[in-house]
Amino acid sequence: MIGYLVLENGMIFSGERIGYQCDKIFEVVFNTSMSGYIEVLTDPSYTGQGIVFTYPLIGNYGVMREDVESAKIWVSAIFVHELADFASNFRKGINLNDFLIEHKIPGLQNVNTRALTKILRETGVMMGKICDDATDAEKIVTEIKQYHPTLPVDLVTTKSIQTIGNGKYHIALLDFGVKGNIVKSLLSRDTKITLFPSESSYEDIMKIKPHGIVLSNGPGDPKDNVKAIQTIKKLYESSTPILGICLGHQLLALATGADTKKLKYGHRGPNHPVKDLQSNRIYISSQNHGYYIDESTLDPKVSYVTFRNVNDKTVEGLKYHNKQIATVQFHPEACAGPLDTNYLFDDFINILKGENHA
Repeated sequence: MIGYLVLENGMIFSGERIGYQCDKIFEVVFNTSMSGYIEVLTDPSYTGQGIVFTYPLIGNYGVMREDVESAKIWVSAIFVHELADFASNFRKGINLNDFLIEHKIPGLQNVNTRALTKILRETGVMMGKICDDATDAEKIVTEIKQYHPTLPVDLVTTKSIQTIGNGKYHIALLDFGVKGNIVKSLLSRDTKITLFPSESSYEDIMKIKPHGIVLSNGPGDPKDNVKAIQTIKKLYESSTPILGICLGHQLLALATGADTKKLKYGHRGPNHPVKDLQSNRIYISSQNHGYYIDESTLDPKVSYVTFRNVNDKTVEGLKYHNKQIATVQFHPEACAGPLDTNYLFDDFINILKGENHA
C-alpha cells in the first residue's frame, strides 16, 4: 500500500506503508545511526518526532526486548530506504515491522531518504504528516501548521516518585524522559535511585537527602519546562553534586541565566565528535537533541565550557565554579555505543565518594 509524507513546505515523499496503518503529524528529523534502531525508537527524547534513518537498511537484526530504552516506542513514525524482509540474530524476539505494529507506529519504506535528509539539512527540520492520500496537499499543509503538540516532557516523565536499587549512594533523578541505560549505568555503580516527576518541588527532592542529583535527558524545547527550571535554580543553590545530561544540561544553563536556541537540523546519531578542552582529547559521542546553549549568554563567573562539538563548535559540556556540578550535551551511556565518555559516570560517583572536589 502506498503512503505519503507531506512536509509543511508542501513537498511530498511517497513510499510503501510499513508498521501500523494510521495518519500522524510530527516534527521530521533525521538520524545517522548505522545500528541501534531499537534504542532510538524507544528513547523518550524522540517523543513527537518522525525519524528519517539515513542508513539504507533498517531492521536486519530484529528486535531484542532487553535492549529497549523504555517500555514503549516514543517515535511518532519512521522513514527508511529499506526495511529488512527478515531478521537474522540469535537474540531476536520479533521483527521490526511487527514491533511497529505492536506499538501502533506508522512508517514508510522505499523512501528517497537521501533526498529527504538533504532537504532537512538545507531548510532545517520541519513538521510533517504521514497519510494515505496526499491529493489535497494544500489542506494537509494547513492542518500541519495548525497542529499544536502537547508538552512532550509531560508525556514521558514518571507519574510518581519511585525508588529502585539498593546501592550505597542515593541519587535523586529528575526524570524528563530518562533512558533506561542511564539508570542501568548508575545502578551498576553502587547507587540507589529515586525517580522524580519533572515538575517535582525542591522540597520533595531534598526530603530524601540525596548524595547526588541527576537531571536526565528528555524531549522538546527546554524553555517550555518553566516549573522545572525554577526547581533547578534552587537545586543549584544547594551543595548537592549534580550531573546534567542532554536536556538536563540545557535546563541547568537556563536556570543560571544562560539562553538556548534551536539547531537548524539537530544532532542525532552515535558519531558526533566532541573535544574535551581540559585534556585536548577527542571523543566520539552519541547525541539526540535539537537545541543548544548559546555560549555568548554564559556568565564566565558562573560556568565554563568543558566540551565542544568538533563539527559546529557548539557547547557540549559545562562545569560550574565553586560547585560540584557538571553537565554534558551528549549521552555518556551511549547504548548501542560508542562508550568513549562512559567514564563521566565514574567521575560523578567519585564526587559522591568525596574523591573529587572539582
